[in-house]
Amino acid sequence: MGEQKRALITGITGQDGSYLAEFLLGKGYEVHGIIRRSSSFNTGRIDHIYLDPHIKGGNLKLHYGDLCDANVLDKLMNDVKPHEVYNLGAQSHVRVSFDMPIYTAETVAMGALKLLEAVRNFQDRSGQQVRYYQASSSEQYGKVVETPQKETTPFYPRSPYACAKMMAHWATVNYRESYQLHASCGILFNHESPRRGETFVTRKITRAVGRIKMGLQDKVFLGNLDSKRDWGFAGDYVKMMWMMLQQETPDDYVVATGKTISVREFAELAFAHAGLHFKDFVQFDPRYLRPAEVDLLLGDPTKAKKKLGWVPTTTVEELARMMVDADMELARREKTLRDAGHELPEFAGHDQ
Repeated sequence: MGEQKRALITGITGQDGSYLAEFLLGKGYEVHGIIRRSSSFNTGRIDHIYLDPHIKGGNLKLHYGDLCDANVLDKLMNDVKPHEVYNLGAQSHVRVSFDMPIYTAETVAMGALKLLEAVRNFQDRSGQQVRYYQASSSEQYGKVVETPQKETTPFYPRSPYACAKMMAHWATVNYRESYQLHASCGILFNHESPRRGETFVTRKITRAVGRIKMGLQDKVFLGNLDSKRDWGFAGDYVKMMWMMLQQETPDDYVVATGKTISVREFAELAFAHAGLHFKDFVQFDPRYLRPAEVDLLLGDPTKAKKKLGWVPTTTVEELARMMVDADMELARREKTLRDAGHELPEFAGHDQ
């Protein structure tokens, strides 16, 4: 029996990190995650791993660190000695990146560069091959020059976040070509789940559906209802991350469903699942518009299907229903607490 594989995940407390940790633990990995120090608990998406008897929570180990701290990254590489590194950590909110462009670039672009250096240095010192996954983004296509977008489509970023992701992407390609690292980029189109942060537009919508149905709020305010996205399920997409690192040759892949719908259509699906009409509850608010909009994203996953045999298993209609069902249950619990006289935290529902 061979050595147990070890994986190091940045962004393990995020949506993708939590699904990836579950997936790798199910594969028998020892999983290490980097978490940032916070005065409040920020591990809610992975706490259940320690309680679920079907997941080997004992093989999950968390370490304090930050993508901005090269020394810590270097030390963690030496301590963990991972066979695979998944860089999912980032300031990942596109609208917020306009308000925090420097911090976004530090975590997304420079963070990736520091991690790549840590991987390269560890590999040179130890002689142990490390396989590296970079979370690239469909936002890099921005003002698209062709539709659908594939691996060869030129990038045209329209936000500080997308600019930073583009640097991280090309740094990964550069390290692959310059230092022969087994480094691959997954150009993931929008992927959602019940674990999506509440400030992202899909979760903002489904969270509002549950609260409106339970009488906890009256309206939801959104920005550009006409922007179109290729939405898939995050649980499907993390499998593709792993599949990329199992290949003999590193490469870059678009990960998408090949179908696009507008924010308005997603809202229609979500409200209809709860027996509501979205026009009665959705209001436009120009505060949520971006300084530079991305109007249409539609991925072409042909390469992933042909080379890796990967296909998404969840449709956008199923995704919307899944998210609404989860948020309906959350709203029911909130209503129970309110009716019992407990003060509820305010649901702000910011941004897209």
